[in-house]
Amino acid sequence: MKGLLLRLSALDADAATAVRVIAHFEALLGSGPDPVALTRSTAGLAGCAAGLELPDGRSARFGPDGTALAGTPGRVSGRVALEPSGAVWLERGGEQGPFDELVLEWMAITARVLAGRSRQPQALRAADPALVELVLSGREDASDRVRALRLLGLAPEEELRVVAVAGRPGADAGLEAVALLGRGTLWGTVRVARVGALGAALVQRTGEARGEGGGEGGNGAAAELREALRARDRERGVSGRPAHGIRVGVGGRTEPLDARTSWAQARAALRFAVADTPQDAVADHGELGPVALLADIPADRLRAQDDVKRLAKLASGERAGQGDGLLAALAAFCRTGTLRQAAAELHLHHSSVAARLARVEKESGWSLRDPQDRLRAQLALYAVRLAGNEGDPEDAGG
Repeated sequence: MKGLLLRLSALDADAATAVRVIAHFEALLGSGPDPVALTRSTAGLAGCAAGLELPDGRSARFGPDGTALAGTPGRVSGRVALEPSGAVWLERGGEQGPFDELVLEWMAITARVLAGRSRQPQALRAADPALVELVLSGREDASDRVRALRLLGLAPEEELRVVAVAGRPGADAGLEAVALLGRGTLWGTVRVARVGALGAALVQRTGEARGEGGGEGGNGAAAELREALRARDRERGVSGRPAHGIRVGVGGRTEPLDARTSWAQARAALRFAVADTPQDAVADHGELGPVALLADIPADRLRAQDDVKRLAKLASGERAGQGDGLLAALAAFCRTGTLRQAAAELHLHHSSVAARLARVEKESGWSLRDPQDRLRAQLALYAVRLAGNEGDPEDAGG
């Protein structure tokens, strides 16, 4: 592997190490890996035993010194399931290493290639942040931005869109973006880097036609990203609300030399996203339509509105452990229009959703059967999210 087999425990948990991890698996993808090569090299990379079982029954298990292991796995410290069956895992005796989650994500991506499940496994690259920032900048010369696009492997004449990713508190958003987008769910040519405190992805789909549904003619990217979060939850045995603290904003398609516009849209959309259900964790500027204009209202004015105060009080109660998914139930009901569809989205019984909505009605004075009150509730939800995400950073390139 020409130096790529690094002992992660001996390295600082920084973005440079993450790039090396990704480069390791990209090298494997390019060489047409088999289960033995993938598992042996992953064990050496992570410095602990690793195992793999593919849906077709092929399997392998190796120690960090490259020795094949027999018998059942030892202490499985991390595991990612494959669909329809199988899994990849690490067996670390102590605490998880700082990059175990990233290693498992990319081991799973490579395993899906072996199983014939990845659509475009080599379309994603961890990019040079300086080049991405240059493309997103409105200050640099057009010639410099064209050169940066070409160095990134993007076509200056093809439209692209920008995706903004906010990670869990204390996590590296660039790594979160790589782990999410590296699942292969988002098709096209994708370049990912950390820009300021956010992860930024440039997504280019050669020959993409307008009219894919939603907003400016549509954005299937948002649906693909939501499915990536759902798949991540399924693999970790989680259902319902968790989106693992990730929020995603999706900008519209623009000419590459005007990528800063899509970047601004992505960051504006990010303020509407909440780390709740996968549906709510991804906000698409095109889907928001004129609602996106709410982001121009100062947060203090939003917080002062009576409906917003009521929902903010419920939200603060949930943060204090006194709520039970009230706002998630309200959001799902406003979005779907029926109790049963909202319950299906939240993986709850419809009576549980009805009880949550009854409490919201009691606290707010709304009748959610009334279309006008549902509209008020939806706008108030948006305003609460905007006010709560007021601190989203203004990043380089903005």
